[in-house]
Amino acid sequence: MVIDLNDLIKTMTRGSLVPIWAERINGKYIVAVYQGNLSQYDILIKYRQLEDSRWSSIRTPKHIHWAVDILIKMYQDKEKTKAFLDMLVEMWNNTIPIKSIEQREEVLNLNFLLKDFENNCSEYLTLNNDGEYSIKFLIVLAKLLMLQEKTNREDAYMFKKLLETLKNCDGSIWKMVSTATFRGR
Repeated sequence: MVIDLNDLIKTMTRGSLVPIWAERINGKYIVAVYQGNLSQYDILIKYRQLEDSRWSSIRTPKHIHWAVDILIKMYQDKEKTKAFLDMLVEMWNNTIPIKSIEQREEVLNLNFLLKDFENNCSEYLTLNNDGEYSIKFLIVLAKLLMLQEKTNREDAYMFKKLLETLKNCDGSIWKMVSTATFRGR
């Protein structure tokens, strides 16, 4: 099992792609952030998942993956999942782009990424029983995706649009999948 930061960095390194930050979430996920190339402070997000006592290959999170997970959670507990999505929309509204190395170092910290939401996590823990991803992992992933999107384009709206589409999902999987698979990065 991976324990310290050096081991996490080594576990998430592939060739010349070395993370600038890595963290283990719930013992089941490793999330890593790499320097991107779309802007000076662009970040790339990758993760691994513990499956059958082995780490998966390094994966790039796609909006569709966690959106499907949210739909599964919504099917089991619509009200709680919608409240969780409201929390993510609030997070979106309060997320500001990264504009310096110092700011990037500050935000690439598990305590920062979960700030204001750690206490609320317990309210949504029952959603961990459905779908693939834990609430804590989804919050960290969402915050990183928001930072990535807003850093590269301050007027970006794709992530918020997907959150709103999920929150107002009327059962139209086509609409949600179309929004989640927007041809971007």
